[in-house]
Amino acid sequence: MESIDKFDLAILQELQADGRLTNAELALRVGLSAAPCWRRVRALEEAGFIKGYHAEIDRHKIGLGVLAFVRVDAERVTGDVTRKLEDAIRKLPEVVACHYISGTGTFELQVVAQDLDSFSRFALQHLLNLPNVKDLHTSFSLGEVKASHALPLDHLAQQATRRQ
Repeated sequence: MESIDKFDLAILQELQADGRLTNAELALRVGLSAAPCWRRVRALEEAGFIKGYHAEIDRHKIGLGVLAFVRVDAERVTGDVTRKLEDAIRKLPEVVACHYISGTGTFELQVVAQDLDSFSRFALQHLLNLPNVKDLHTSFSLGEVKASHALPLDHLAQQATRRQ
């Protein structure tokens, strides 16, 4: 699957909004019968457009009231040393996202914690002891304006229209 058409796009939009849709409901919403819709969903999964299905959990409801953004500065940025740091970061469940960044720093982490004391303990016991870490710079979220996992798909709609 190299490109997607309007039906594939509609499937992606609907599943992003509600990943629990039954195939019958999804087919109805995108204007296909059940069997072709199911085949398209499977093709989108196999091609890697759909990576998985997840429940979105409210972190506040489960007692994770702190969201911190931590910039990690590494001593050296070489292949083997960086891989060790990456592996160590992946093993920390409190780190919910990690990105290589441009500019100052090497990585930007999103870290969740119950409160400021638990974040402080985590930072001192784990983050500062990661391999090759030179420094940490932390900012705390004071409130979420927008937190969405849905990706914009308008550019795909324009491409699908051009192909028709």
